[in-house]
Amino acid sequence: MSGIDVVVVGAVNVDMVVNAPRLPAPGETVVGPGVERYGGGKGANAAVAAARAGGAVVLVGAVGDDDIGRQALRDLQDDGVDTGGVEVSASAPTGVALIVVGPGGENQIAVGAGANDDVSAEAVVARLGRLLPGAGCVLVSTEVPAAAVAAAVRAARAAGVRCVLNPAPVLPVVADLLGLGPILTPNAGECLALAELAGVARPGAATGEPPGAPPSASVRDAALALAELTGADVAVTLGADGVLLVEPTGAVTHVPPRPATVRDTTGAGGHLQRRARPRAGPGRAPRRRRPAGQRRGVALGRRRRRPGRHAHRRRAGRGGLRPGPVAGDPSWVESFTASGGTTRRVVLRGSDASRPGPRGSRAAYGFWLW
Repeated sequence: MSGIDVVVVGAVNVDMVVNAPRLPAPGETVVGPGVERYGGGKGANAAVAAARAGGAVVLVGAVGDDDIGRQALRDLQDDGVDTGGVEVSASAPTGVALIVVGPGGENQIAVGAGANDDVSAEAVVARLGRLLPGAGCVLVSTEVPAAAVAAAVRAARAAGVRCVLNPAPVLPVVADLLGLGPILTPNAGECLALAELAGVARPGAATGEPPGAPPSASVRDAALALAELTGADVAVTLGADGVLLVEPTGAVTHVPPRPATVRDTTGAGGHLQRRARPRAGPGRAPRRRRPAGQRRGVALGRRRRRPGRHAHRRRAGRGGLRPGPVAGDPSWVESFTASGGTTRRVVLRGSDASRPGPRGSRAAYGFWLW
């Protein structure tokens, strides 16, 4: 099946979000002013972001045979995502994430996997066998069973299609897949955890980074070790500190953020993977996509519905990545020269002046384009 830019394998959730005056302690009840519902799941968010960036996207996953599952599919279709690879489970409900957001944009999240646990390796292999010939890349997230994750990465490798793997959460199976050369898009904690799992972490490496700190030597060393192991780029999302791009050549580029107002970081950490657009295959010219209009990290909750069907595509047509914000889009583009003279573009999430908020200080989330 040709003409597909991105095949996404991952979870589809519905997010129920409560904005609370503080995060509850164990056993404590905290009352917020209301509850909001958003589309969620790393797989679904990846698919929407890629579609909003102008890609032809197919999602492989599962929802329940229930009202929220049907609404989730309609929302995805409204964003231009092909949901033909999403199974409707008769035995499990649609996955749900319960999210409490505190006054500084911090959050607590509990996820009921539901139908996401029904995504089987056999189903992934069958769907990718039909979709991968001619596809540009495969994006895989780890909120589905480990066997399905492994099947997706191996199928991409067998088909000669570039694979981007978001190890959130870090499953043991991910260490076994590093030799297949996926591009990795962890956050700092996941980068350290994956390096330790793969046996390439340095003794005494830190387990996390303080807010506002530049990427530490431990994170850089872990990313370098992972890039050497995979032979592919590793892009580490650093929340309020931008993105760290590490190449297998040993080149390291830290792209800092611009100021932004944090409203809620839910869904922001994995945004890099969702917008990575590797070239479609060996010998093919790089393809560029313009930023999508999501306000990841600067608006409350997670994925919001679009103001109109494919409105972002209509504004500028397909392709044509432009620096600086467009109407309603708080992204901007930073360009730099990587090793070998290759030009890289990192799209960072910025603040939206039309949505000033009292929460937090600054945040940006990036991804790179070839």
